[in-house]
Amino acid sequence: MFALRGFAIAFSVFSLFYVALSLVVSTTWRTFVRSLHPHPAGRQANLLFLLRISPLVIALSVTVAFAVPSFLLLEPRAISEPLGIAPVVLGILGALLIAAGIFRATLSWTRARRAVSRWNRSRDFVPFSGPATVTRIFGTVPPLSTVGILRPRILLSQGIESQLTGSELRVTLQHEGAHVRRRDNLRKLLLRCAPFPRMSEFESTLFDAFEIAADNAAVSTRQEALDLAAAILKVSQSAALVPLPQLSTGLVHSQASILSARIERLLAWNESPREPRRTFSAIYVSIATIATLAGFTLTYTSLLVHIHTATEWLVH
Repeated sequence: MFALRGFAIAFSVFSLFYVALSLVVSTTWRTFVRSLHPHPAGRQANLLFLLRISPLVIALSVTVAFAVPSFLLLEPRAISEPLGIAPVVLGILGALLIAAGIFRATLSWTRARRAVSRWNRSRDFVPFSGPATVTRIFGTVPPLSTVGILRPRILLSQGIESQLTGSELRVTLQHEGAHVRRRDNLRKLLLRCAPFPRMSEFESTLFDAFEIAADNAAVSTRQEALDLAAAILKVSQSAALVPLPQLSTGLVHSQASILSARIERLLAWNESPREPRRTFSAIYVSIATIATLAGFTLTYTSLLVHIHTATEWLVH
């Protein structure tokens, strides 16, 4: 009974935080997107990803760091009072949400592996000094795709390689290399673990932000921007375009309107330098992290007492 009670409380706390925060995100993300326009593309993509994944991260953190310890330390082992209907229903909901996230992630991983096994029947490597190996695949399917999470690879079809000039191919591989450095496939896998209704439009906007961020990271001169725009146009006109697995990136995967916006953005490139790096960002993050940990250390015991009181109210 003690263990069952603990599982019910843990999953109840998770579902309460996850659902409440996901509702907030699903209703406010458009306003958040508009507020990010002055920021560089890479920072916009990072912040949008943090917003989308925050309900899962916060709900898991509160459950693991506070709800479970408060129950184990403060709940009497010999208690025999029955569970109320609320923790049972919320506990089942929390368990279903976690199970759905694991199922979605596993299914996407499996589909991506099957697709890669169909495509990758070549060991002909293309010279590339970027963060991933480039494999030339036979035929034209898919034109260009970055697959894998732990050991990412860039798959380049012979068909699209023959259509691109040397400079276009180089900047295109730089674009895919930016996806690898940004770990966009890993981010997509994490998003599969956070299911919630009416998030598809937000995720589509987020994936478009990933592509624009990779465009920015790939080009540093106007000529490179023109080469990438030409490559996007050629790939988008290819008859060999096929749907890509969810855990992959490709130069072209968005709606026509987004592709047009990316091309116009590249054609209007103004020789601006790459996105500036914040020299002291690591210091600020370290200071904020240390201060937060110190605050939690000093108040952790009292927080556990308050959380246990709240969960007791939930149970009754």
